[in-house]
Amino acid sequence: MKDPDRLLEEAVSFIEECYRELGKGRGEIETRLDEINRHIRDKGYYEHTVQELQHGAKMAWRNSNRCIGRLFWETLKIHDARHIETEEQIAEALFQHIETATNGGKIRPVVTIFPPAHEPGLGVRIWNDQLIRYAGYETENGRIGDPASLQVTKLCQSLGWRGAGTHFDVLPLVVQLRDRVPRLFEIPEHLVMEVDISHPDMTAFEDLHLKWYAVPIVSGMRLEIGGIDYPAAPFNGWYMGTEIGARNFADTARYDMLPRVASIMGLDTRRAASLWKDKALVELNVAVLHSYQKQGVTIVDHHTAAQQFMRFEEREHKSGRAVTGDWSWLIPPLSPATTHIFHNTYQNEVKTPNFFYHDS
Repeated sequence: MKDPDRLLEEAVSFIEECYRELGKGRGEIETRLDEINRHIRDKGYYEHTVQELQHGAKMAWRNSNRCIGRLFWETLKIHDARHIETEEQIAEALFQHIETATNGGKIRPVVTIFPPAHEPGLGVRIWNDQLIRYAGYETENGRIGDPASLQVTKLCQSLGWRGAGTHFDVLPLVVQLRDRVPRLFEIPEHLVMEVDISHPDMTAFEDLHLKWYAVPIVSGMRLEIGGIDYPAAPFNGWYMGTEIGARNFADTARYDMLPRVASIMGLDTRRAASLWKDKALVELNVAVLHSYQKQGVTIVDHHTAAQQFMRFEEREHKSGRAVTGDWSWLIPPLSPATTHIFHNTYQNEVKTPNFFYHDS
């Protein structure tokens, strides 16, 4: 359990900032801090009100240094799942998150917050990096599916799951409550919206048989608000096209599709100076954006995302808040020098509330 003095210090910092932003007076702040102080001294922790939880989660998105989409932090929808008591309830809450976030393709930013962990090893843990992710297999003929999922796929198999062995098998959810054995829950097929990838001008793209899921729901991070740790708090925005086209599909350690795209484009791959990788990368990203837009699924291109981040910076400066950021993550992986972010510098100061990676 966290040291009471340290916890109180973190709680005071959060409540002061949160309540000021919510327009609450000094008297209300002092009353709440007195209450929190008593709870920490009596129990070793305190509980957030619904309003504190909601605004704290929004602040965490605003403070996420690696996120280019922070302009929309105030639109985050919060699902309060602190009441759950069983693994079945966890799974049901995650299914609800997927459905609410997907919204028929009109993606909504959502976070689902499960019970806090006042002691190490307690609370809820989701072992998937994202709620929806494709399996990865090591076979005699090489790797099939997403190499980034090899470890969690082996975990699922050790718990009894058997995938079809294709490149796009949706993994089940692996959830753990307190110190119990992790359990598997298959995601109902109708909840997983997927987009078939095609190109507006090159019909040969369809021969690649590529697809990707609609919503990126990050589930392998913990949420910290005012010193209270929520080990399971899956959250989502919507995709920036380059996340799929320039990373998931293009990285050599992922689906490594650039050579195949170059082949159907008839590019000269014998010389790096032909810039075949660049040409293939652009058209792969064109295909991703085209396909999501054609199916009516929310997505943003990296140029528009950079313009939105500029608006976020302007709003934060007007609010008297310094904009922090991790430059290496904020610049897009495609044509970064065409965005203002590439030419700026940012302090990578970590503020709380925030989302953090688990230690393991």
